[in-house]
Amino acid sequence: MNFKVFDGGICASKGFKASGIYCGIKRPANDTPETKHKNDICIFVSDTVCNTAAVYTQNKVKGAPILVTKKNLEKSGNKSIAVIANSKNANTCNADGIEKAEAMCELLAKELNIPKEQVIVASTGVIGQILPIEPIKTGIPKLVKELDYNKNIEAATAIMTTDTVKKEYAVEFEIDGVKCHLGGMAKGSGMIHPNMATTLNFITTDCAISSNLLQEALSEIVKITYNCLSIDGDTSTNDMVSLMANGMADNKEITSHGADFDTFKSALYEVMANLTRMLAKDGEGATKLIECITSGAKDKDTAITVAKSVVCSSLFKAAIFGEDANWGRILCAVGYAQADFDINKVDVDLKSKNGIISVCKNGTGIEFSEEKASEILSADEISVLINLNDRNESATAWGCDLTYDYVKINGDYRT
Repeated sequence: MNFKVFDGGICASKGFKASGIYCGIKRPANDTPETKHKNDICIFVSDTVCNTAAVYTQNKVKGAPILVTKKNLEKSGNKSIAVIANSKNANTCNADGIEKAEAMCELLAKELNIPKEQVIVASTGVIGQILPIEPIKTGIPKLVKELDYNKNIEAATAIMTTDTVKKEYAVEFEIDGVKCHLGGMAKGSGMIHPNMATTLNFITTDCAISSNLLQEALSEIVKITYNCLSIDGDTSTNDMVSLMANGMADNKEITSHGADFDTFKSALYEVMANLTRMLAKDGEGATKLIECITSGAKDKDTAITVAKSVVCSSLFKAAIFGEDANWGRILCAVGYAQADFDINKVDVDLKSKNGIISVCKNGTGIEFSEEKASEILSADEISVLINLNDRNESATAWGCDLTYDYVKINGDYRT
């Protein structure tokens, strides 16, 4: 299904406005104009109450904002109006974490004159450091004052940590002849591994859809997008995806399975898959995007498991950084995938904008040109094509190469 790509990220959907500012949550080491004024907090607000769905990290250690957001949505009956999110401090493993996260909701709710249970709160950054509430308290009135339907970029940059670029994507689609929009923003560069959603991701839509179907769609699409992304094997404590639907497109509300629900899910996949791809390409220290496509599987779970096994392999990721067509590392990762298939039927190809080359047939290496393979791997986006030659299911997983810079970035991340 083809969708019209739309500008605006979280503000592409009708009735959503945003803002982002620097409030001083963490004072920069170099107090220069360039570093001092990097946005570190944002909000976005709907003109009307939204049906809301969310998924959260499966890490046993959960950031205080996760716990507060879950409680708020339970109390409100999965309704929300506003989101507040900060970077530079995860507000995790702190004795006063819940208190601070609730305070953020209360302060914003008071400024907007809405129930505090209709506020989603999220934080990202260093774990185990006390979150200063005073700069947030001072910043919220300014955030509300600066709300605008065109300030999606200010919001998207406010949630960046080690990200080198902002991540936004939005599409336009039709439900029963009515134009609807769905867009999102994401952050994440490291500490990313399957088990929920990976990173902070916020998605808005003006499509009218029931809360139950909204949650069903999100849970289904997360499995084949964010849950198929791995940068470094570490599942964050603060991972969350929220999806808000305000119905302002005025389509007939989607309340049952059928063609309209399928169209909505396709639009959601388009946005979430592209955000996932952006997250993978901007992995900490990364020089190459890796896309592993498994085909010929007997079922979807098998295809997902094999594709994820390859993108999670540190040895394979290092080989891609070195532009070494070490296909044995691919087959090794396929072989330890917890799935049922015949390894003696597996074919492997490597592909990029520079061409395609077969390196393995029926589980056995074949002769190939090392020069051609090196040329293919010199591109900044690499596809690994794995055919299990069983049945017809397929899946894609995303990752990046493992470089010297990943270690440099994380060697002194806290300090």
